[in-house]
Amino acid sequence: MNTPKNRMDEQTIAMRVAKEFEDGMYVNLGGGVPTLAANFVAEDKEVIFHTENGGLGYGRLATTDEADWNMFNASFQPVTYAPGMSFFNHDEAFSMIRGGHIDLSVLGAMQVSEKGDLANWAIGNMADYNGDVVAWIRTGRFPPGIGGAMDLAVGAKRVIVAMIHTTRDGSPKIVKECTYEITAPRCVSLIVTDMAVIEVTPAGMLLKEVAPGLTPHDIQAATEPTLIISGDLKEVEL
Repeated sequence: MNTPKNRMDEQTIAMRVAKEFEDGMYVNLGGGVPTLAANFVAEDKEVIFHTENGGLGYGRLATTDEADWNMFNASFQPVTYAPGMSFFNHDEAFSMIRGGHIDLSVLGAMQVSEKGDLANWAIGNMADYNGDVVAWIRTGRFPPGIGGAMDLAVGAKRVIVAMIHTTRDGSPKIVKECTYEITAPRCVSLIVTDMAVIEVTPAGMLLKEVAPGLTPHDIQAATEPTLIISGDLKEVEL
């Protein structure tokens, strides 16, 4: 499948995701593109970022000089400490998720169905990394796994997916039915990709925004389900 070249980069996807943050919100950012959104919180908003590894209230991504490898996000990128940040056990971090205390979860995905089903995990072999945990954290070459995705997809009050719209060979990642194992059913409310912003509604998938230079036809050609075109369709707003 051929797809257009006028696509947004990962930083721009993250900027659009950050527009969904509201003041005082507790947010968990999944690995990949979602973690970049921590850099784009509006100055007039306080967003409290939560991590499964036991942190609450971290800031933007850290520079090389600032990096503390004891404190990293879901993409194993070092993050900065924010005033009032707290630390706790792994089980307490998951209790926050399972207790419904996370307002928004932003996750990556391999597939999202037209009903909002999410497929976003795979299994890797730690043996392939020779047990060198520090090496794969520093390089970002870490084995895939389930992580906290299942808990977040079910426990968060709202789930947004941030991802590239198609696979490397141009196949749709927004599909009628997921062909990969489901992380959680009917959990996704909004999809932000390098091509568009799509809302999952009871009536179907609503195309709300398109990347500059793209048309609804371009988005539909790269999307398996039939899209409903919003009456106030606009370019992606940042």
